[in-house]
Amino acid sequence: MANTYTQLYIHYVFAVQNRLSVIHEKWKIELYKYMNGIITKEGHKPFAINGMPDHVHVLVSMNPKQAPSGLMYHIKRSSSLWINQNRLVQDRFSWQEGFGAFSYGKSQIPDIAKYIENQQDHHHKKTFYEEYLEFLKAFEIEYDERYIFKPLD
Repeated sequence: MANTYTQLYIHYVFAVQNRLSVIHEKWKIELYKYMNGIITKEGHKPFAINGMPDHVHVLVSMNPKQAPSGLMYHIKRSSSLWINQNRLVQDRFSWQEGFGAFSYGKSQIPDIAKYIENQQDHHHKKTFYEEYLEFLKAFEIEYDERYIFKPLD
């Protein structure tokens, strides 16, 4: 083929190191705008970004020139630097090492974007731990309980 044509939609989920609830209401919108810029700069199209004080959801139309792990590396690295340089948290900020990446078809994108936009409502009903396990089970992803974060007490 003379050209490459793709339609790759990925829903990323990633957490703050030790699941600390440090993403503050005062600056989370600026963080999401910053992440939006990173995603765009890397050649992808962001659809939705939202989260809770301890984790973030991002929905992206992926450019096939970069692997999902490459994009996550840039989002986490650059946003950590931004948070630390702006001294938005008391201690050094970092993201947890792993992440979830779930693929969807084009017809599902409006519902997934709405789900991401309504994170606060979802977490009145279930914890992040419950939500994350539901994703792993729904996508039939094998996982080792030792490497899934432990629920907060």
